[in-house]
Amino acid sequence: MRDYTQAAIEIAKEAGALQMDRLHKQKTISYKDQNKFNIVTEVDKACEKLICDYLKDKFPSHDILAEEGSGFDTKSDWLWIIDPIDGTVNYAHGYPLFSVSIGLLHKGKVVVGVVYEPNLDELFVGERGGGAVLNDKPIRVSKNKALDGSMIATGFAYNVNETRLNNIDHFNNFILKCHAVRRDGVASTDLCYIACGRFDGFWELFLKPWDIAAASVIVEEAGGKLSMFDGRPLDIFGNEIVANNGLIHEEMLQILKSSDD
Repeated sequence: MRDYTQAAIEIAKEAGALQMDRLHKQKTISYKDQNKFNIVTEVDKACEKLICDYLKDKFPSHDILAEEGSGFDTKSDWLWIIDPIDGTVNYAHGYPLFSVSIGLLHKGKVVVGVVYEPNLDELFVGERGGGAVLNDKPIRVSKNKALDGSMIATGFAYNVNETRLNNIDHFNNFILKCHAVRRDGVASTDLCYIACGRFDGFWELFLKPWDIAAASVIVEEAGGKLSMFDGRPLDIFGNEIVANNGLIHEEMLQILKSSDD
């Protein structure tokens, strides 16, 4: 497993360096699915090509699923899931919070997760059964036992103006019950911040597997808990996620349920 982890770390850092080099330069913006909120830059595409080419060369028998479509599927037991820039809107605006997210699945289970946030040079790594680290130092989730003393995070999907399931009802309920709610626009770092104790919880709708795959194992290996809104085990290919330190999980589920009643 260590060879896979080291490869992901190496290429995540290289992609992060490219992002920082281009951060304050003019970018070419295009739109996905004719949605003005769902943007992609040439740096997203360049980083994805960089990562995918590297992994294809290192592990030619592995499959790849990447946000901008560079992957391929041969029904391998091994699947890399890649978000070249999680937080593209932040990146396009020069807002200094975004990440490279690289996860590896084996027979459907995430076994390696690497999330690199280049603005702070923070490298989060998790290996199934091997713990989680931030810049090589072990990390654990917080010990907050109650939601009213917790700082949690969420986000709003690109279809926020197109569906009744836009998360605003959940946001309204949570902001009245917890200490604070943050909306940073980068699900992978939100989850990693749970893993290292900065945030106590997170929920969101309509995320994609490349948003959460890598960070999910980091959270679990740091002692956290993840699930669907109804408490079923997390499906990274599903359309919802609840994550937290494990101590406020039931409180969060109850608030999510109350929004549906």
